[in-house]
Amino acid sequence: MSSTETSKLSGRYSIDKAHSRIGFSARHAMVTKVRGSFDEFEASGYFDEDNPANSSVEVSIDVASINTRNADRDAHLRTNDFLAADEHPKITFKSTSVKRDGDNYTVTGDLTLRGVTKPVTIEFEHTGAAIDPWGNQRIGFEGGTTINRKDWGVTWNAALETGGVLVSEKVNLEFEVAAVKAAE
Repeated sequence: MSSTETSKLSGRYSIDKAHSRIGFSARHAMVTKVRGSFDEFEASGYFDEDNPANSSVEVSIDVASINTRNADRDAHLRTNDFLAADEHPKITFKSTSVKRDGDNYTVTGDLTLRGVTKPVTIEFEHTGAAIDPWGNQRIGFEGGTTINRKDWGVTWNAALETGGVLVSEKVNLEFEVAAVKAAE
């Protein structure tokens, strides 16, 4: 891309929730993964293609919107055993640095979950940019990272008769992001 084309991408963006997903997976009973997502979230940021260090992102997730396609499990995940949705209704992320290597970006920031804030690093791939049929500039990213839920005070578990535990400590966070540039 020429610098004229890339500078057209630079600017303030908001997430397109209808075309984005914030999800997770965790091993269950040592044999399979449970996948889920959050249905309600907001995200915005500034994307600087020419100088990625000037880029930033902020995300706010409604904990009560957790969806694993199982109402009983979702209700349990909202309790103090896991996400404590009543006491901590939001999960937030605020970037502290952005670095680029080709089409790959490393975004480091502060993740706050259950009132605990810890740094995390998320690897993203820039999946493209396009002008949609309504004239809006869109950009896309996909990425993820793995966290240990115990680092945020999520410690509930149950021992299995055959050894091991019901829920893994490692949780994979998954992001599929479509963002729309704000009007200039």
